[in-house]
Amino acid sequence: MGSDTSKKKIKVETFKKKDLYHDIQPKKKEKLGRKEYEKLLRKLEIELVKLQEWVKANKLKVVVIFEGRDAAGKGGVIKTIAGCLNPRICRIVALGIPTEKEKTQWYFQRYASQLPAGGEIVFFDRSWYNRAGVDCSNEEYEEFLRSCPEFEKMLIRSGIILIKYWFSVSDKEQENRFQDRIKDPTKRWKISPMDVESRDKWVEYSMAKDKMFSYTDTKQSPWYVVHADDKKRARLNTIEHMLSLIPYKDLTPKPFKLPPLKRDVAYVRPPVTDQTFVPEKY
Repeated sequence: MGSDTSKKKIKVETFKKKDLYHDIQPKKKEKLGRKEYEKLLRKLEIELVKLQEWVKANKLKVVVIFEGRDAAGKGGVIKTIAGCLNPRICRIVALGIPTEKEKTQWYFQRYASQLPAGGEIVFFDRSWYNRAGVDCSNEEYEEFLRSCPEFEKMLIRSGIILIKYWFSVSDKEQENRFQDRIKDPTKRWKISPMDVESRDKWVEYSMAKDKMFSYTDTKQSPWYVVHADDKKRARLNTIEHMLSLIPYKDLTPKPFKLPPLKRDVAYVRPPVTDQTFVPEKY
């Protein structure tokens, strides 16, 4: 039998540049109306106050980390949660650029100083995961990936309840939010040259995030990913989930009767004209 010398043609599949990268897209749901959202939020706010009182009474130490893409809605979620809580119990930490002195310290040092005492909840609006971006040196980045899980294990062993949220937003929704910030003078401060630059490094940031997850998404300290294209649902889902992670009981004070105002003290107040008032322009 003669050998078949004919060569079979191999079909090579080609891809366009836009097809090489894909974000995971959640199923779209109908947007919540304002009334329904406020009704659901009200129920969760009552539960948040119960959790606050439980944390205070039992001297719990709670750290909640909020990370994710720029304009993913982290600040809005934090503001929503903290809005109904006592600021003496619930603190928001949003550190700026490290000082020259802080740059010479152990990387985790300035974050460690912000950790809660007993009876406190601390929300980190960005955290030690700042180093997990693409703007530090390779040596610093690799050292962070090795050190971070150990640092978090130490926190958990010390009795801290550590919860980590990653807010995931699509490139299309991020662009819409950036455009909204650019147009609105009251929001323009939220967008920085670094935010604009991150648009050119979308894939690089995704790669850095995926690598960071491979090191720091541990059984002891897992990442919880929040689909954040829908702001209202993201807020409700985050609060509901956070409440499910910390067992608590209702220790909120019971309603009580307000005593009548006491007026039987002999005292004449100074003239109103002696005081300086804010002009009533509205």
